[in-house]
Amino acid sequence: MKRQRGRGRVLTGSGLGRVLAGAAALCAVVALPGQALAAGEPAPYVFDTAAEPVSGSVSTADAPALTAGATYKDSIGPKGKRYYRLDLDAKSNAYVSAVAVPRNGPKVGIGDGLKVSVLDRGNTSCDSGDNVGFGSAEFARPISTYAARTIEEGASSCQEAGTYYVLVERTTADGSAPDDWPLEIRYQSEPGLKTAGPTEAPESWPSASPAPPVGGPQKRHGGTGFNDATGLDTGEWRDEIRPGQSLFYRVPLDWGQQIFSDIDLHSAVGTKNGFVGSAVSFDLYNPARGFVQAASSMSYDGKQKTAAMDPLPPVAYENRFTSSSGDGDMRLAGWYYLRVSLSPKVGTTFGDTAYGLTLRVSVKGDKGKGPAYAGTPGDFGVSDDDRDAAARGQSGAQAAKSGTMKLVAGAGIGTGTVLVLALGVWTLLARHRAAAAEGNPPHRNAQRPGAPQQNVSPQNVSPQNVAPQNAPQQNAPQQHPQYQHPQPAPGQAPQSTQYQAPQQTPQSAPQQQGPPQGYGPPPASW
Repeated sequence: MKRQRGRGRVLTGSGLGRVLAGAAALCAVVALPGQALAAGEPAPYVFDTAAEPVSGSVSTADAPALTAGATYKDSIGPKGKRYYRLDLDAKSNAYVSAVAVPRNGPKVGIGDGLKVSVLDRGNTSCDSGDNVGFGSAEFARPISTYAARTIEEGASSCQEAGTYYVLVERTTADGSAPDDWPLEIRYQSEPGLKTAGPTEAPESWPSASPAPPVGGPQKRHGGTGFNDATGLDTGEWRDEIRPGQSLFYRVPLDWGQQIFSDIDLHSAVGTKNGFVGSAVSFDLYNPARGFVQAASSMSYDGKQKTAAMDPLPPVAYENRFTSSSGDGDMRLAGWYYLRVSLSPKVGTTFGDTAYGLTLRVSVKGDKGKGPAYAGTPGDFGVSDDDRDAAARGQSGAQAAKSGTMKLVAGAGIGTGTVLVLALGVWTLLARHRAAAAEGNPPHRNAQRPGAPQQNVSPQNVSPQNVAPQNAPQQNAPQQHPQYQHPQPAPGQAPQSTQYQAPQQTPQSAPQQQGPPQGYGPPPASW
């Protein structure tokens, strides 16, 4: 918050109103109501609140343009295609992701999926991306995939500045539900390099799993998607998940760091017998929301089961040059996302209730040296605030709100001071206007009109210098009989005029303190 000093501005009624309105708005930020859900109903995917509505075209001719750093909301039907346009330079890398959010309930199969590609004007594929689907776990849940246009030394295509196109395609299996899928589209930009670096991925890296986290399980409840994913760092995290629900978590990984993770689905309560194949889906996504890896399929028979991610290389810029699936997606520093989904069949087999879930996360390695970016990395970096948000279990929105509240708290003293000063000025002005309306002088020490400047002090008011009430006046102008103002002789400087208090006689009226009524309050030194 930028402040201006020394402006010397006094708030009027309207200005004060704006300050009070601003304070009320700040209070409103703190107390936003939550969204109520029916008992037992999984919370829906939370889209980015800043997502702009967009309608992808069926042809490149009418493709709407996407802006770097922006998020969009669209939809796609069975076997549908959506085109979008990118205006790229010849220096930075562009990543475009698409998250599909099928509705819970309708059937999905192995043949259902989503794919993103980046094409140049000649329809050459810069990156065909991965066709991400549901695999053997045939139940609806959010899925995400991405594609990129990257600047690479020695590459012959997709290196020029100009217009490119993003193609989002949905594949549909026979017999699958014909519902449209809501889409969340995000375009992220990665700055180019100041100088070229290594172009070969590391051939070897540590693959041994670390020791389990110590300290025992702590409670953390996952979010509904990428936008409200709950922050995690190294530890053992306890949660609950309902059938048909997906939970999202996020872990900051800096350059040179590795992630190891596994999950336990705890035993069901009760004595029901049964078996559900592919009961749990456990996936990892990178900071560009690109699919990295899925854990091995987990079947469930009501007894505790576990599944783990395969080891992955440390985060490195050079990983993008490998042909190994998954390893090449560990190319960016930033937030990595874990998604856990539980099949609805678990509810029909063992009971529609919450099931215990334990998630273990280990981040191994110290922060290493990153690439020499020619600009700000944006989403593709890890800050101290990110690490703090992970330790606190904050989502992106909560971390942003926490930062806003810090600014509000820092500005609170200034805002409070403005309010107090404004109220003080307002009060003084009101008193001033009230005094003027009653005919009283605006200041205690103001002189009567036409009277010379007085020099009044307590020592000047004494029996020796108080003149009798009937003393003769020395050519004084017509003034109140109780005040005598000697006039200077011609050629002489004016003499100091002293206040002459009246001398009371036995026949006079009761004594009167101070100057007579009608001339305002006495001097401050009275």
